[in-house]
Amino acid sequence: MAWLPTLLKGRPRQRRDLCWQQRQAQAPQLWLVIVDASASTRRHQALAQAKGLLAELFDQAYRQRARLALLTASGNRPHWQRHGLKASAALQPWLRDLGAGGGTPLFAALEQARQWLLARAKRLPNEQRRCLVLTDGRLQRQAALRPLPCDTVLVDMELAAVRIGRARQLAEQLQADYRHIEQFDLVK
Repeated sequence: MAWLPTLLKGRPRQRRDLCWQQRQAQAPQLWLVIVDASASTRRHQALAQAKGLLAELFDQAYRQRARLALLTASGNRPHWQRHGLKASAALQPWLRDLGAGGGTPLFAALEQARQWLLARAKRLPNEQRRCLVLTDGRLQRQAALRPLPCDTVLVDMELAAVRIGRARQLAEQLQADYRHIEQFDLVK
């Protein structure tokens, strides 16, 4: 019921004196999370801190009824873990078992994510999409990157005493907001 318009008309005496407001449906949300789970993220407990951040993110996604897509970059190629499913407690075992090892196919993961987001935008044009990329930026080679077709935040997980700073360069190439994992209160 719309209280203000109802009361401005005077004291309601009958049901027809009430004014009603329509609920506004919120556009569905999709959060794409790309996790660099290469061997270098094991150093200095970077992946452990990223897991804390992901646990908080999954909780927020659940509360906001957002859908999640999860893509890990480790080994020889990226691996899709989830494709736009609702956030739920079923993600906790995956998060607990998330380990690091092998190379960093981050460029392949970003390109796969880009193509997937473009296809999804055609199917679901009203969906609000966001992307979170967690990486330490320690990559074998640099490649030209195109921005993802959604708002993107790159979280730098590099925690070594001597930092290379490649994650900031990646954020610039992706036209993404840059944050360092130490900026988040939950990991302190």
